Amino acid sequence: MHDDCSPSIVHRDISSKNVVLDLEYVAHVSDFGTAKFLNLDSSNWTAFVGTFGYTAPELAYTMEVNERCDVYSFGVLTLEILFGKHPGDIVSTLLQSSTVGLTSDAMSLTAMLDQHLAFLTNDIAKEVVSIIRIAWHCLTESPHSRPTMAQICKEIAISKSSSS
Repeated sequence: MHDDCSPSIVHRDISSKNVVLDLEYVAHVSDFGTAKFLNLDSSNWTAFVGTFGYTAPELAYTMEVNERCDVYSFGVLTLEILFGKHPGDIVSTLLQSSTVGLTSDAMSLTAMLDQHLAFLTNDIAKEVVSIIRIAWHCLTESPHSRPTMAQICKEIAISKSSSS
């Protein structure tokens, strides 16, 4: 959507209600009713749309849409899947915790996971911790400091290949 389309498309409502699984459990983004084509020659200002708890905080005061808004939402959704909690609960828990630091050990982060994921092997736990760190980076306050979706895909591929 961001890198393979011209002009780029920003979904503006990446959330658990707008991601569906196919028969092979591959995730697909759905409901493009709020999507917006980015016009590089204009400001891309817009009215607020999206699901509270998933939308990037800067939209509350700038109303300027860009690809990094979807990146923020992707980070929230990823953490929600892994921790099994509402996005607001996740962010407040992590902000109060020192476990998101780059030096934290896998055990403290995996202890916070959704209990349905409790029986992870050591290799999978390391990969999950890597995904948590990537998702947390998506929640960086400054949109310009967030990774692009292309960078996220690359980091996930590196994480997956290093744990294999």
